[in-house]
Amino acid sequence: MKNEVLIQIGVAAPAGAADGRTRDRVAQLLLKRGATTAAELGAALGLSSAAIRKHLDAMLAENLVETREVRRDKPRGRGRPAKAFVLTAAAHEDLNPHHYDGIATAALRWIAQQHGPEAVSAFASAQVEALEERCTAALREAGSDPIVRAEALAEVLTAEGYAASASTIASGGQLCQHHCPVAHVAAEFPQLCDAETEVISRLIGTHVQRLATIAHGDGVCTTHIPSAPGAPPQSRLGQIHD
Repeated sequence: MKNEVLIQIGVAAPAGAADGRTRDRVAQLLLKRGATTAAELGAALGLSSAAIRKHLDAMLAENLVETREVRRDKPRGRGRPAKAFVLTAAAHEDLNPHHYDGIATAALRWIAQQHGPEAVSAFASAQVEALEERCTAALREAGSDPIVRAEALAEVLTAEGYAASASTIASGGQLCQHHCPVAHVAAEFPQLCDAETEVISRLIGTHVQRLATIAHGDGVCTTHIPSAPGAPPQSRLGQIHD
């Protein structure tokens, strides 16, 4: 609030405030895109790689980001391999605090102890029913092609807070969720991930395979979606849905 008042009366806000806003923009972009290089972040934000690296170095020191080597299809030239940056679990917590994780985990433990793992699975399925209903309504005009439906589903999931994107790969498509609202609980109770995967499969209309989950320590929840029989190898996917 103080910085806003200073700006309104024509006084420049402190440099630290500007740095904080830039760091927030970096964090939000990493949340949406997943693993991203400093050069890609700079291009998206209109800043130099050096300026971006200053923020990334600070975020590395505070355990808000971590690095991963970029996979390339073509042989790499001279020099160090490119590094991509992803948000850590601590950063996800800061951006999307899970105030009720503790009581949710305790409740599921009680259900498991009293009624067994099947009851946990039933509870997980019941929890995603409302999400499935909302997504079903949004996908009514998407047609029957699984890849096109994946694109439409990414848009709906983004609106639901999952920061989702869809893209094509050689064997079909991928649905990526860059945020998971129940990641901490699902780390102990994978039935939550299983129920969500079943919903994705029903919504898209084909069998899907979950390749990675945030709950298990991956940077992004990734689901593989096979192409429809006879479909062309490439689709119109590849856009990130903000």
